[in-house]
Amino acid sequence: MTTDIEKLEQMVHYIISCTANIPSVGKTVLWKLMYFSDFDFYEIHEKMLTGEQYRKIDHGPAPTHFDNIKEKLMLEKKIRHVKMFYHGKPQEKYISLKNPDTSLLSKEEIQAIERTIQRYVGLNATQISELSHLDMPWKATKEKDIIDYNLVFYRDNLTSVRVYSDDDD
Repeated sequence: MTTDIEKLEQMVHYIISCTANIPSVGKTVLWKLMYFSDFDFYEIHEKMLTGEQYRKIDHGPAPTHFDNIKEKLMLEKKIRHVKMFYHGKPQEKYISLKNPDTSLLSKEEIQAIERTIQRYVGLNATQISELSHLDMPWKATKEKDIIDYNLVFYRDNLTSVRVYSDDDD
């Protein structure tokens, strides 16, 4: 499995553009929105959205290519990094400076990202991290290892997004 870096860059910029005005969305929430977008899409469609690799760390899944993408988007003046405070705690936040290019994202992929944002955007960093810790892919992975996408098929009702019929095997 390889990460589609250009598609991932578009997804990251799109999520930032959709969530920049939401106070609870800092880097931690952004990372979890990326994770759930990728893993939820895979659970529903059984194909990769970006193929990004996420590593199991203490605070939940962490994207492996985020720092490179963030730097590229900042160099291209597409996003800006700001340090703020949210409920008295320091927060790393990203603001979109340009409309994101979504040319590599299908309508189906954009809709999946938007559903993920709508589903989780009300959660703060602590809440979404705790939720990610209940997700089977994270739970079944050893610390610091890459999380296997196929573990989404072992999710419980709390994090599963796929509607299974009695006809599914």
